[in-house]
Amino acid sequence: MQYFTDLFGVVAEFVEKGGPVLFLIGGLLFLMWALIFERAFYFNFGLKDDVKAVVQEWQMRSERHSWNARSIREALISETSLKIRHNMGLIKTLVALAPMLGLLGTVTGMIVVFHIMAVTGGGDPKLMAGGVSKATIPTMAGMVAALSGVFAQALLMRIVERESALLEDRLTYDYGDDAA
Repeated sequence: MQYFTDLFGVVAEFVEKGGPVLFLIGGLLFLMWALIFERAFYFNFGLKDDVKAVVQEWQMRSERHSWNARSIREALISETSLKIRHNMGLIKTLVALAPMLGLLGTVTGMIVVFHIMAVTGGGDPKLMAGGVSKATIPTMAGMVAALSGVFAQALLMRIVERESALLEDRLTYDYGDDAA
């Protein structure tokens, strides 16, 4: 119990030094990782059922050679690819937004520094240190959030590309003697 109390104190001190922009970065980080875990959960548990259903639907067709059959195949691939790619654009956007929120914290921290300089005549380093920490801590937090998301996003995109290609390979035309 003491560990969590100490941890909460450290986080509260960090947020106090970094300013309110850290709440935005924290919310963004929470949403980004929730979406990343959702995709990982889908790839591990839901994707197999979706692919199995699509392959079974395709295999149940008696005719797979005509233009109509090819169109149906493309539609099946497209629908399943949309499921596979679900939320990937949002994850990519959140990864790109994290450093921008860090820069917003930099700007707000520098405004505090400039205000202190204007009020005090520009010379009290102790007062300016609070503004400098409000400028640098959010920048660091935004970069750490973005870096953590970049690696996860890259891994997920590899899975997306692989699974999309495998899906296309599973939906064969079954060319035989009667194929055009």
